[in-house]
Formats: sequence, structure tokens, C-alpha cells
Amino acid sequence: MEAVEDIVIVGAGIAGLATSLGLHRLGIRSLVLESADSLRTTGFALGMWTNAWRALDAIGVGEILRAKHHKLTGVVAASATTGITTSQRPSTAKDSQFDHEVRCISRKLLLETMENELPRGTIRYSSKVVHIEIDGHFKSIHLADGTVLKTKVLIGCDGVNSVVAKFIGFNKPAFVGRSAVRGIVYFEDGHGFEPKVMQFFGKGIRYGVIPMDDYGVYWFFSFSTPPQEKEIEEDPLKLKQFILSNLGKVSDKIKEVYERTELNNIICSALRFRHPWELLWENITKDNICVAGDAFHPMTPDLAQGGGASLEDSIVLARNLALALKENDRKQEEDEYERIEEGLKKFARERKWRIFDLISASYVVHLVQHGDNVLTNFLRDKMAKYLAGMLMKKAYFDCGKLIVS
Repeated sequence: MEAVEDIVIVGAGIAGLATSLGLHRLGIRSLVLESADSLRTTGFALGMWTNAWRALDAIGVGEILRAKHHKLTGVVAASATTGITTSQRPSTAKDSQFDHEVRCISRKLLLETMENELPRGTIRYSSKVVHIEIDGHFKSIHLADGTVLKTKVLIGCDGVNSVVAKFIGFNKPAFVGRSAVRGIVYFEDGHGFEPKVMQFFGKGIRYGVIPMDDYGVYWFFSFSTPPQEKEIEEDPLKLKQFILSNLGKVSDKIKEVYERTELNNIICSALRFRHPWELLWENITKDNICVAGDAFHPMTPDLAQGGGASLEDSIVLARNLALALKENDRKQEEDEYERIEEGLKKFARERKWRIFDLISASYVVHLVQHGDNVLTNFLRDKMAKYLAGMLMKKAYFDCGKLIVS
């Protein structure tokens, strides 16, 4: 069975749904293929900074999400070794680059909100892509169930193990030698935390606690992964015990967050990133194919910009692709392929240096924050304010509106 679609997006994650919704807002239909049988909410929650909220507003879901998540008022960093606070920075300031809207939002709610704004039938579940081939100006997409789709535009938003990224020539993302554990816990009577990002560093670890609303708290814990600790990653009980034994000098209230988390609300994954120099010589696009989100730029989570960068991608991609397609309405059909290709190339040009900057900066922060020697410990404690400032500057980026002139 073979069907023809104008635009096929592989992956119903943040980038995939946001791109589809951006196109929908501009009057363009797309089909989203998702290999799972429902939305995947791995990760539980994510921090959204000013740049992300600008993108969420552009696709029309910002107010829905604001109503359900608290605005965070600052970032606090402390040493898990000494218990001493090393920096405190408010999320609002007179300097516009440091005046931020920050919220920790539920990944499940984010994805469901975008899904609800899309026309029925936009997402096709249980649709795993197993093969892609060139078919003239079209691309043929072969699914595991035997279905073959032909499309004028193919967009890969299929994560770090992207089939589409592999097809256009990207290497597999590199492991950084660390793992990140993420969890979520709910307090029936309220958690009582101030609305702040609380981060702790020391002895080669980095972890944090972030309230989402009055009851939900998201947390993370990252650590180096020598071979003897591999089995810990696969056993939630051992993983929880490992975390509790490495929290260091923090308050009982912080420890309670980790203690009260149910085992089924804990996940662990090895951290990977794309070498930034790949963006300089690899094709972000190829003919009428491109990638966005984690398929394009997996990065370490140290700047909390993975989700925000994916949303930025979606706005820029939808805007450029819509411009190309609307131009095609006024030109002959044989010119369509070239205009689509140029629209995707324009997207790549707009995004390349922004993503290069984010991946590079995030990795540098990763090296400083996770070091376990005298030099990195010194740098981390002395540069805490600088690193917090770097995060805030990177988060002030504006991807623009969904306007096609």
C-alpha cells in the first residue's frame, strides 16, 4: 500500500509536534509518524526559559501551559560537599538579558497540549520507519507494517537515534561518559519549596530540584559512569540507593524529594551529544529532507536548552517551509522542488550557528560542573555566577514569529 503526503514528520516529540503545529497555524497540513502506540513522555519534565516561551507563544499554547506551572523566581547553586551556597541569581533583573520567564513544565502536558491543538488524524501512531529511499523528487518512507509513504518534504524529529539523521549523513551522537537520572514526585499536602531552581555540585556529581506547581517536584541527578556502575543504571532500586548515598550536605527537605520518589517515576539514560564541528561540514538538510530537535542537536543538559532549542527549530522551520510552499502556489509546479530545497537550506543557515553555540557552551559548562579534581572544583565554585549568567544570556534568544510575508 502506497500513499502520498506533502509533508511527513518522523517523531511525535517536542520538535515534531511543534513543527506540525507551526505549519498548521500557517494553513499547511502535515502527517506525523510516531513509532510508539501513544505519546512518549520519557523525562517527566523540562525547564523552559524565555526563548522557549517565545516559541510556545508563537504556536499558540503558551497561555495554556503558564496557567498550570509556577513561574520560577531564581536559580540557587550550592556545594554538595560543603553545603555552602555558591551563587544566587534572580530570574528577573533590570538588564533585559537577565529578565527571564522560567518554568518547569510537565513533558506529558506539553505534548498533550500540542496534540490537542492539531487536527484529528495528524499523528499516526505505531508507525516505525525502517527504510528511506529516493524516488525522483519524492522520498519513499517504508514502515514496519509494510506501508510505503511518498512525500515532498521529510522532516526528521526522531530523537538521538534518528533514522532520518543517519540517512542524510550525520554520525551517531557521542557518549560523554556520564548518565542522567530524572524523576518526579508529588506531595499531597504541597511541597513547600520556594519557586526556584536549586542545584548542587561536587565530587563529580550534579543534581537539582525544581518545583513545577504547588504539588509536583521534578529532579535530576547526573554522574560519571565507570564500568562497575553500569548495573546500577538498570536497577531502579540500586539507582535510588546510589543517589541517596551521594547527595552530600543538603537539607532533609531536599533529601525527602529523592526518598519519596516511587521507583516507577525514575529513569536513567546515558548522556550523548553531537560534536559541534559536525554542523560545519555535515548537511543539516539534503534535498527535500532536514532534521530538527534531538535528531539535529543532541546536547548535554547543562544549559537546560534541549527543549527550548527544539522549539526554536520548529518555529524557524515552519516559517521557512511555509514561505517556500506559499511561493509555490504562485509559481509553476516544476519549480516546487527547488523552492522547498531552498527553504530547508535557509532553515539550516539560520539555525547552524545558534546550535553550534549551544552545544559548545553546554559541553564547556558540563566539563566545569562535573569535574572531580582540584582545578575544576575551584573553577566551579569561583565561576558559579558566571556560569549562571551564561545560561541566562543563551536563554534570551528570540526565534521570531510565525509570520510569512
